[in-house]
Amino acid sequence: MAQDHDHTHGHRHDHAHGHAHSHRHHHHVDPDAGDRRVAAAVAVNLLLTLAQIVGGVISGSMALIADAIHNLSDAVSLVIAFGARKLSRKPRDKEMTFGYGRAEVVAALVNYVSLVVISVYLFAEGVSRLFNPPEIAGWTVVVIAGIALAVDLVTAALTYAMSKDSLNIRAAFLHNLADAATSVAVILGGAVILIWDWRLIDPILTIAISVYILWHALAEVRPVIRILMLGTPEDVQTDELSAAMAEVAGVESVHHVHLWQIDERRRSVEAHVVVAGTPAPVLAAIKRMLRERFDIGHSTLEVERPGQGCAEEDAPRPAV
Repeated sequence: MAQDHDHTHGHRHDHAHGHAHSHRHHHHVDPDAGDRRVAAAVAVNLLLTLAQIVGGVISGSMALIADAIHNLSDAVSLVIAFGARKLSRKPRDKEMTFGYGRAEVVAALVNYVSLVVISVYLFAEGVSRLFNPPEIAGWTVVVIAGIALAVDLVTAALTYAMSKDSLNIRAAFLHNLADAATSVAVILGGAVILIWDWRLIDPILTIAISVYILWHALAEVRPVIRILMLGTPEDVQTDELSAAMAEVAGVESVHHVHLWQIDERRRSVEAHVVVAGTPAPVLAAIKRMLRERFDIGHSTLEVERPGQGCAEEDAPRPAV
């Protein structure tokens, strides 16, 4: 039984696929420039957190300290994203034979889960305040929320271009956008309280923001979970892929097809291919078709002869 593991191509593919990817995404950010942007965003958020804690202690405002903790969560989400970016560029080794690309997917999951937790907490806080509207110092709230909004918008601007190209950075970017939306709502709420003294606006806006954040986080986390669950790429149907492989000249049939997304940029397939003639040119043709038509550069193909039967089906099953 012949086996063809496309290892030599794996190295060429990582390089070639990188080029193909950058051509598809014209907004592709240089990794070092991207790192500098994320680092700047972290620094800005940490400075704001420090300023708010100092301001909160001096003015005795609990709201200010709570907002400082919120901004600290922004900085932490960016630190997680930054660390994952660095780790994902490590070359593959004996322990991680697919490389470290999924570090970004894991970081995105962590950040989305924390967003869900934050939104549930905000919802609960909003509901409790509906029944017991707090005394709110309008001017203090408006000024501080204005500063926080400015910082959130700077952070969002620093990470926006990169968020289109990375699940990981998009999670951190949404974290910031959620914070910016909170700040806008707080400013509106403070203004309404100053003008009409209608204190219910604060909890109503809090509930609205929490639902908005939750909706976004749940929508964005789906592709992340799909990758971690070894799901197929969203733009490729397994049946269509199997049919295309079976149509290659020299292929009698294809079975045991497994297709999955390694990380955001790489996909892989393994399959058993029944070949009547010489396997080498047939396998080369399949690999070429997979690259050109489905953008799959990593393929492991096992050759079987007609009528031979599948080795995996013939193997004795382990006792359960």
